[in-house]
Amino acid sequence: MTLKKVTLTQFIIQQQRDLPEASGTFTLLLNNIVTACKQIAQQVNKGQLIGVLGSAESENVQGEVQKKLDIITHDIMVNALNWTGQLAGMASEEIDGLIQIPPQYPKGKYLALFDPLDGSSNIDINLAVGTIFSILRCREGIEPELEDFLRKGVEQVCAGFVLYGPSTMMVLTTGHGVNGFTLDQEIGEFILTHPNMKISEDTNEFAINISNQRFWEPPVQRYIDECLQGKEGVRGKDFNMRWVASLVADVYRILTRGGVFLYPLDSKHPDKPAKLRLMYEANPMAFIVEQAGGACITGRERILELKPVGIHERVPVILGSKNEVDRIAAYHLESGQGG
Repeated sequence: MTLKKVTLTQFIIQQQRDLPEASGTFTLLLNNIVTACKQIAQQVNKGQLIGVLGSAESENVQGEVQKKLDIITHDIMVNALNWTGQLAGMASEEIDGLIQIPPQYPKGKYLALFDPLDGSSNIDINLAVGTIFSILRCREGIEPELEDFLRKGVEQVCAGFVLYGPSTMMVLTTGHGVNGFTLDQEIGEFILTHPNMKISEDTNEFAINISNQRFWEPPVQRYIDECLQGKEGVRGKDFNMRWVASLVADVYRILTRGGVFLYPLDSKHPDKPAKLRLMYEANPMAFIVEQAGGACITGRERILELKPVGIHERVPVILGSKNEVDRIAAYHLESGQGG
């Protein structure tokens, strides 16, 4: 017997039916994000065949060298969402200011924030990259200001990411668990393939850029040292290290088989003690990870409780299997560096 395939659109509509006050606007917004991600998937898949790899010889607002695809994917997201009438405004990791809705188009009751191409340093070597997005509610019909975007992660109504790998996967939460969808290239639809994703509470895998070890704080040094000691050490078991340098790939691995990911506070660049952006990366990933039963902290605080101070603010991120994240939090407290 052939099982009925549930598309992402059908899944969202069914969820909408369980909410009597739902108007359908949110479903339309998600459909437009999905359309943009399908276009990005096509660009990533064709790569050098259409000349989209390599450096754009420009820098983004963070001073990072942009790839051609950073700019292309940003434009795809903006052009897919700015005319639809569901958004009051947008923000992108790739540009400094807020993105206003053109005056000729209606304004909606949501705000969208996105990292259009996470892990873009991997694109030229054909490793996994992705798109991360977050959705907030907004007062309808207004011209949003910076303060309208600077909201705690607990206020997100939706977060998701798309992984452009051997299969194109979308992982999504609306605050009622986490579900994964695989893009069926033959019919052009995302199909529910990973319902109710859960992160195991225990793990023997960690992901960190160990080349920065000399710059870490003592609690993180202690945790990684214990993992490296293996079954002969205080943990009494062997650990494996994984590191893809693509947040979407590392988080997807943790969602499917457990693990802990660390991009901790360090002293390598005193003016930039943290790497990941709160609004475009940490908040949406924290929402997803917590909804899947995991935990996400800075080392000192729960990510979702942070009050943003800037649209491009950076924060340390430690996320994944709950028992390991709790252990790292305890080490920070014991060292006097906890929140």
